[in-house]
Amino acid sequence: MAEVIAVIALLFVLFVALGVFATVKVVGAAKRSADKHITQARRTVEDHTLKAKALGRPGPAGEVAQLRLTLRTSMRATQEALEALAVEDGSVKESLALFQRLSAHGHELDAELRRLESEPDRATLAARLPDLRERTERIAHSADSLRWAARDRARRFADDDLDSLSTQIDMEAGALRHWQTAESESSPTASSAPSARAASEPARAAEAPERPAPPPWPEAPATEPGTAPEQAWPDTPRTRQAEEPTRPAISPAAPRPTYPWQKKPRPESTT
Repeated sequence: MAEVIAVIALLFVLFVALGVFATVKVVGAAKRSADKHITQARRTVEDHTLKAKALGRPGPAGEVAQLRLTLRTSMRATQEALEALAVEDGSVKESLALFQRLSAHGHELDAELRRLESEPDRATLAARLPDLRERTERIAHSADSLRWAARDRARRFADDDLDSLSTQIDMEAGALRHWQTAESESSPTASSAPSARAASEPARAAEAPERPAPPPWPEAPATEPGTAPEQAWPDTPRTRQAEEPTRPAISPAAPRPTYPWQKKPRPESTT
């Protein structure tokens, strides 16, 4: 009885631990999803705010907002592209590591641009704009180079795979249509056969010996006037039968020969 209670208690503890683990996992996933949505919403709000500042503020302040918007857009697009391609291609992970180093410079520049948005000294801000513009262009250009190189690599692999697949499909299609290959191979032979036969006929005719001309038909002998002409070819059986004399159908039987060893019949006694 105590063993059964211990087993039931152990199962209860296992179920409770499993429930707590599942709850923690669900809560963590929900929290990460909420943080992701909050971050995306914050980024969207900041992007729209920067667009409004770039369009609504003339002068150095508006240009600073435009530089910051350009930097953020380029860095975000490159990060999303590299992270998506790194899952399929392991070599892109090296590019992702380089981008992380580039992101450190990008975050530093973005923080500096954010501070300069509220700078009241317009002259100082205008003096620093050339350096800020150059740094933004360099970082954005590096990020764009990584992004487009990774995309070109993925497209090249896709093109190579498509070429290989097309070749295999063409070979399979040719194997499925094997009768067309057999017909194409046999048709030149069949078409060349009559021409070869026609070409060989004159050669055989030239090589064949000349046959002698057939002898002329025998001429009928000359006959005197008033007499019936005689036949020049052999007589037929009917003609020979008509010319022969009539013979009896059955010949008379010849007398039987007598031999000396045959005994003569004795006369019957009259007594």
